[in-house]
Amino acid sequence: QVQLVESGGGLVQAGGSLRLSCAASGRTFSSYTMGWFRQAPGKEREFVAAISRSGASTYYIDSVKGRFTISRDNARNTVHLQMNSLKPEDTAVYYCAARRDLRLLGTANEFDYWGQGTQVTVSS
Repeated sequence: QVQLVESGGGLVQAGGSLRLSCAASGRTFSSYTMGWFRQAPGKEREFVAAISRSGASTYYIDSVKGRFTISRDNARNTVHLQMNSLKPEDTAVYYCAARRDLRLLGTANEFDYWGQGTQVTVSS
């Protein structure tokens, strides 16, 4: 089992940047595929990006490609989401998630462990 805690959210103007972090507990962090999801008010939780256990492979939804970068540090049990060129439509609560399945792309139901979320607000 793994416990996840996100940090780094906040209020930023359009075009700005934020770096989200997710700290994981436990000794088996490197055995989990890690993902970031987001949920805007009135909308379903949306997959944003994921990274493989080793960090060698990543996957992004089209709307964030070229703007967001997911990375992980298995020695520090952390995963990050660097978000650049932020847009108002990126406003949401962002969640860190983990699963043992090797596949990167997945729905919220397919991830097993979740953090509490961190709010990202992008003003126009």
